[in-house]
Amino acid sequence: MTRKYVVALVLMLISNLSFSQSASDSLLEIGNKFYKAKEFDKAAKAWCQSAELADNKITKQTNFYIASVAYAEAKDSVNTFHCLEMAVTKNGFNDLPELKTQEAFSFINKSNRWLSLLKSIKPVYTKNPLNVQVIEADVKNFWAAYDKTKISQDKAEQIYKYAYFDKGSMALQYYFVNKIQSVDNFVYMHNAKSKYYESIRENTLKAAQLKPEYQKSFIKLKKIYPEAVFPPIYFVIGKLRSAGTSCSYGLILGIDQACMSPTADTTELTTLEKHNISTFKGLPYTVAHELIHYLQNGMASDTTLLKAPLVEGMADFIGELISGKTANERLKVYAKGKEKQIWESFEKEMYLNKAENWIANADQETADKPADLGYWVGYEICKSYYANAKDKHKAIYDMLHIQDYKKFFEDSKFKQMIDSL
Repeated sequence: MTRKYVVALVLMLISNLSFSQSASDSLLEIGNKFYKAKEFDKAAKAWCQSAELADNKITKQTNFYIASVAYAEAKDSVNTFHCLEMAVTKNGFNDLPELKTQEAFSFINKSNRWLSLLKSIKPVYTKNPLNVQVIEADVKNFWAAYDKTKISQDKAEQIYKYAYFDKGSMALQYYFVNKIQSVDNFVYMHNAKSKYYESIRENTLKAAQLKPEYQKSFIKLKKIYPEAVFPPIYFVIGKLRSAGTSCSYGLILGIDQACMSPTADTTELTTLEKHNISTFKGLPYTVAHELIHYLQNGMASDTTLLKAPLVEGMADFIGELISGKTANERLKVYAKGKEKQIWESFEKEMYLNKAENWIANADQETADKPADLGYWVGYEICKSYYANAKDKHKAIYDMLHIQDYKKFFEDSKFKQMIDSL
């Protein structure tokens, strides 16, 4: 990984408030300034202090990790290992691909201490799709906390913090830092959407029962991509912000965004929220989508728009191959008959840093045009690449290991196909 990656990670951390750690966030900013000025030792010290002030393991481990990178840039092996051990041994950092590809560690990665550190990280995944774990403990903890808040409504924030978030899995900790970000906002949103949450309780507790459906998709993937591995599937309750994500701990599904059904009370939901909540029956499609994301760590870094839609569209395309549908069927419905119009707009920006107009742009959604149309573009490019490939197994491998996004696009022959419409 490059120095740019570390700076981008720090900026992401600064933007995601974690349990209201203002002092910790301030130190992150200070460290970032030092790091960009190549004052690595000062950056590392600031980030270590930020880690020590953090009160959840995800923020602690991440801040100790970036501190270790800064110390590595300064060629300080003693403090590099100290911070790495604080991240890995004390706080559960387990991102092996990141550790193995971080260029700053090249001066220590032949040492016995380094090899011992890597060996201490046990893979969370299985190579056998029949052995995949489905973990619903966080959902059960949520409802236990929820019931307590009904008795002590004035203490809702404290209850959710100690009985749900602090008690939760590392996957929930990750989801909190990256998707929820503050307990007070979580409580506010749940109070505002209380009728919806009351109506979906039963379905949220049934997600694990669909395990055979998830396994069917995983078995199909193993057949077309033998290198596939299968991490645990965690179900959590969020705040209608993220239906799914993946991280080094596994796949994380916000089950409250997969509970649209005839019994769901949507009277308090916005139009956008209604659009973004999938059906409970469609949950296997979202799980398949997130599994593909988990397997995309062999792809090259790139800052152009083209990469982001390929990452998301690929998850939709391969997810559809193995599960039967994409996790974003409404985009296909919208795009029918508008293919050229969408493509012409995308083509103007595809080699610019303009992903915000095509991915995660919910604020741009209107009644006449959905957000996230980049997913559809990436899906169609991957679909075209696969259709034109003689060796379908190799095509799947190629997608998951793209090193040149422009070449991949050209090889897909998507432009020729859409120009012929």
